[in-house]
Amino acid sequence: MLAYYVQWHMMEAWRPLLFADEDQAGKTTRNPVAAAERSEPALQKVHSKRLEDDSKVHSFRTLLDDLACIVSNVCRCPGLGPEAPTFNKITAPNPKQQKALQLLQEISL
Repeated sequence: MLAYYVQWHMMEAWRPLLFADEDQAGKTTRNPVAAAERSEPALQKVHSKRLEDDSKVHSFRTLLDDLACIVSNVCRCPGLGPEAPTFNKITAPNPKQQKALQLLQEISL
């Protein structure tokens, strides 16, 4: 249950980056029995597969795969031998990854 709860919060935070509809005000005014209809901006994201900044729209899975490209590498200077001290280097996130991480930090529980 905890994993589903965390996933739900992540999907809510990432609505601007995903194929999800960002018009949450429409939920309160529509008929709860009728089939849900997407807003015009959401349909535009689906058809163009692009966001307003012309970057690619992701599904939840593809956004997680994109974030998985941020890695921590253990590095050592090659000329100093195997006893040389090591250091960690984390790859810099690209703008889309940075936006996704920023949206996660804005979650308030």
